[in-house]
Amino acid sequence: MNKAELVEAVQKSLGKDVSKAQAERSVEAVIEGIKSGLKKGKPVQLVGFGTFKVTNRKARMGINPKTGEKIKIKASKSVKFAAGKDLKSKLK
Repeated sequence: MNKAELVEAVQKSLGKDVSKAQAERSVEAVIEGIKSGLKKGKPVQLVGFGTFKVTNRKARMGINPKTGEKIKIKASKSVKFAAGKDLKSKLK
């Protein structure tokens, strides 16, 4: 499912009174809220769905697949998602 399909699903879920533009703004608002929480370094927990959290990746050595030469990969931040209990049960 891509973002456009998600907007359509939200619009359908909210009913006839909601336009596609309103549904798109709703999806954008949720995404921005998640980004904002993660920027502050806080985990974003959506009960029944899952938790997004920022993790730190250490600097490490890697190999350039084209040349085979060793390269140094800088430390970075990444986002991890852990599915909640309800979401896991729906996937079974």
